[in-house]
Amino acid sequence: MHNNSIIKSILFFVSILLFVSCDKEFSSVGDTLIGDNHFDLAKYTSNVVAYNEKITPIQSDNLAVNALGIYDNPAFGKTTANFATQLILSSPDPVIGINPVIDSVYVEVPYFSTLKSTDVDGNHVYKLDSIYGEPKAKIKLSVYESGYYMRDLDPIGGFLNAQKYFTDQNTDFDNLKIGNRLNDNANVAQNNEFFFDPAEHKVNVTDATTGKVTTTRTLPSMRLKLNKAFFDSKIIHAPSGSLTTNDVFKNYFRGLYFKVEQSTDAGSLAMINFAKGTITIKYKEDLSTTVSGVTTVTRVEKSIILNMTGNTVSMPVQSNTNVDYSNATTNSNPILGDEKLYLKGGEGSLAVLKLFGPDLFGADGTTGSPNGVADELDIIRKSGWLINEANLVFNVDSENTEFKKSYEPDRIYLFDFTNNRPVIDYFVDGSPAVRPKAAKVVFDGNINRDAVTKRGTTYKIRITNHIRNLVKYSDSTNVKLGVVVTEDIRIANSNSLRTPTAKISQAPKASVMNPLGTILFGGKTTVPVDKRLKLEIYYTKPN
Repeated sequence: MHNNSIIKSILFFVSILLFVSCDKEFSSVGDTLIGDNHFDLAKYTSNVVAYNEKITPIQSDNLAVNALGIYDNPAFGKTTANFATQLILSSPDPVIGINPVIDSVYVEVPYFSTLKSTDVDGNHVYKLDSIYGEPKAKIKLSVYESGYYMRDLDPIGGFLNAQKYFTDQNTDFDNLKIGNRLNDNANVAQNNEFFFDPAEHKVNVTDATTGKVTTTRTLPSMRLKLNKAFFDSKIIHAPSGSLTTNDVFKNYFRGLYFKVEQSTDAGSLAMINFAKGTITIKYKEDLSTTVSGVTTVTRVEKSIILNMTGNTVSMPVQSNTNVDYSNATTNSNPILGDEKLYLKGGEGSLAVLKLFGPDLFGADGTTGSPNGVADELDIIRKSGWLINEANLVFNVDSENTEFKKSYEPDRIYLFDFTNNRPVIDYFVDGSPAVRPKAAKVVFDGNINRDAVTKRGTTYKIRITNHIRNLVKYSDSTNVKLGVVVTEDIRIANSNSLRTPTAKISQAPKASVMNPLGTILFGGKTTVPVDKRLKLEIYYTKPN
């Protein structure tokens, strides 16, 4: 029975591969082997209608990474990214002894970093990853107790439906912050002039008995000292029952709100995995021991750890919007398409693509009444083409003066806009990844850069199986496609808009996570031919 099950599983996966890659008339050359050498295949270029679509306030809770800071993007506008998180007791119902006194409280959240060098003394030099703006640019950072209760379930949406939180809720959290900021240390680098410091943390501890010095080094991180009096009252001397379970605790201590404001510099913005963050409360308490009727009281060190693994929400406030960007997303042309496509992460924008033109005639594509199928597709189907490869090629507006000053997203992502799901080429791409975010290399979408300027020139996305199915199967629907920037190609599910419309109700979650934007040329006929968005199809004709 076990062997039969294995054989059936193998046959199932083989059948899927055969379905997407070949049929009885045609055996495809492997998509990963074709590359840019298309041998003697015929090439066909199809025009694409592409237009801009604004992403209004969108669900931004429980993202894998969150932006924090300020990034002024000349081509799009300024993003001021705030953040809120619930806190979770690493060990619920902690036993706090007699006469507890706090030594220190600090929050620590690691940055993404790369080790660059190590000297003879073991000191490390790191470079921070995913930081946008001037290195060590200062921002004003305030950490507050949050008074906003982030429930798990939506009481209106129905039982077991998760509560959603959105990009435009910063005012809600700001209005309900409690008291003074907690990072109130006299060192301004902890608050008014905070910056993302690439230095490692180094602590030297001297053994009281031997005098030996032990050095502990940790990776670069946000490490802020927090107000001891607050945590003494809130945690160490919490009302009875407040720390018994995390469900109770999350209502008692509703979390932290990280508020960002302009400081002396233009600022910078970091992508951070807050789920790895902790608050450490170190304190001493009395320990009584009795030996032969004699009681001895000693002071012992203890700690309580709060994790940032509860509900979270990213709240990027947009301001100073670029006029060209605003006009492009406000006055898009779904019929003729737009000359330039603005892809912007967060509460930003995407592009919608329509392939193969209008439906004016019948099944032969040249005569008769419209049949619900694009005429260009009808003609290709009638011709019996065998599709070897199909790519969408996007040209970057690399000469745009404002865009030249901006960071560029490393990758874009194409999806089925009509049904808010990946296209088949995403699903069948099982190519191995050297790095986690380098997955789906056949499907592609990675930026191609100029060797000299290092600026982006093109993005290419392979949709061979999508086009192959449209040509081969008459019941395949020529859906609209969407294109967005992406923070992580491995994340393909979508998040809901706060206010859905007939045109758009969702957008990819990985786009919400990305704070960057790019400007691409559309497929409109007024765009120069060498810059125009195009669908390239490589095919062979049947014998």
